Amino acid sequence: MKLILAVVQADDANRVVQALNSAGFRVTRIATQGAWLRRENATLLVGVDDGKVNDVMRVLRSHAQRRTAYINVPAESSALDGMMGPPGMPMEVEVGGATVFVLDVERTARVSSATET
Repeated sequence: MKLILAVVQADDANRVVQALNSAGFRVTRIATQGAWLRRENATLLVGVDDGKVNDVMRVLRSHAQRRTAYINVPAESSALDGMMGPPGMPMEVEVGGATVFVLDVERTARVSSATET
């Protein structure tokens, strides 16, 4: 069994989750934010059998779109000696797509609370 962690842009998250659900995959969505660009993301958790990883990857490739955006250069980037331009200046960056981690899962369990008497 594998656990797929996919970080996608918030703009793509609904479309990706719907496509994964339509393909028969259960998904947990967690709202996250990128540290450097400070843009809203969604981290998707998908547990799948080993043989289904490529199916999930196909859905991610189809629905997490890359695009160009402009951001203001973060102030802390000034440590890079102007490589990205002065802080506060717009900079063209590529956003979107998905950053995907595929992890081995040793064990899974569904746990529910029982009423004690």
